[in-house]
Amino acid sequence: MTLIGYTMMCEQAGPKQLVRDVVLAEEAGFDFAVISDHYFPWLDTQGHSPYAWSVLGAAAQATDHIPLMTYVTCPIRRYHPAVVAQKAATMQLLSDGRFTLGLGAGENLNEHIVGGHWPLASLRHEMLEEAVEIIRALWAGGSVTYRGRHFQVEAAKLWDLPESSPPIGIAASGPRSCRLAGRHADALIAVEPRAELGQTFDEAGGAGKPRIGQIALSYDPDPRIAVTRAMDQFRWFTGGWRVNAELPVPESFVQASRTVREEDVSGQMPCGPDVQRHLAGIRQFEAAGFTHVALVQVGGETQEEFISWAAEVLLPALHRA
Repeated sequence: MTLIGYTMMCEQAGPKQLVRDVVLAEEAGFDFAVISDHYFPWLDTQGHSPYAWSVLGAAAQATDHIPLMTYVTCPIRRYHPAVVAQKAATMQLLSDGRFTLGLGAGENLNEHIVGGHWPLASLRHEMLEEAVEIIRALWAGGSVTYRGRHFQVEAAKLWDLPESSPPIGIAASGPRSCRLAGRHADALIAVEPRAELGQTFDEAGGAGKPRIGQIALSYDPDPRIAVTRAMDQFRWFTGGWRVNAELPVPESFVQASRTVREEDVSGQMPCGPDVQRHLAGIRQFEAAGFTHVALVQVGGETQEEFISWAAEVLLPALHRA
């Protein structure tokens, strides 16, 4: 059975609310929870972007059993991979082994803040591969010195290591990143329900490993409100990741989505109260071979209502099906 997750979306809620919401999600019966790791929201109307790792630490203490995961962290610019290794090891300890480190090649939106040239995707994939090597070496214990093309590590050592290292998921959207994930990851991460992503992942060494997808939806008892809210806060996603990864600031997303219409958004995202529409969107990921699907409810102010509806309607419908 496909596992259904809840997304702590840092771009649309403050840190205290994010922790409160994941507690509610655990009580509601979600199978796992993921968190975005941004420095900026995509659009100013979303209005938030707290530090995800502080939220994760608080969530680990506030919850009891729900698995937690970054979806995703970029270990190649804003964070050095040696620092990511330390953060993830600490999270695994704080959560008593419930943490998965989701990694990706990043978006200019969040990484430009440290300055320097934004690398092409092919170069970012090279950097990500080195980053994973560094992270795993540090988790293995002992002193690590690393001389790579992109990263240097000088006599680093992690002093607090969990008994079991966190699994690593790698985000993929095309053949190259899928092959990278197949070689180096314990799970595939993708936001598009495309079976070919999983096939390439399997061929590169990922056969039998989890595939973790994510779908945005806009639940509301009033379908008109649901569509309007999705248009206001999530119209950016229609551009696709090849475009979205390159844009530097929220205003860029405003300009890139100027011609997006409400029907474009509602055509790609389940909106409204009809549970069958939401089920159909989730089933697309199941049909593509995904073992996990994390749900993103659009609108920070709607989370409590959404979680309640999910517990009473959506999750039971998924289990029955």
